[in-house]
Amino acid sequence: MSGYGGRRSQAERDAITVEIGYALCSAAFAAAVVFGAIAGPALLFELPRTLSALLLHTGQVVAPVLFVARVIAVLVRFRTAPQPSQPGRTNPDS
Repeated sequence: MSGYGGRRSQAERDAITVEIGYALCSAAFAAAVVFGAIAGPALLFELPRTLSALLLHTGQVVAPVLFVARVIAVLVRFRTAPQPSQPGRTNPDS
């Protein structure tokens, strides 16, 4: 971005779009895996009714919390990561 309050270039807008997509997809995958790990036994096996309900409700609470936490973590990391000064070029000192 060309200074505070300036317009973003197309490359910067594309980078933000890709990062948002990555944040959403990785968060959805992580939430699905955690939900499956927590609630999966209740869905696959004949468990006591109380335990089954507890596992399902725990999965329904933990998965969305993890989703939001993952999205926030990815987007904050992207915002604070230093951007290369010359994208696509290597540093001659490296």
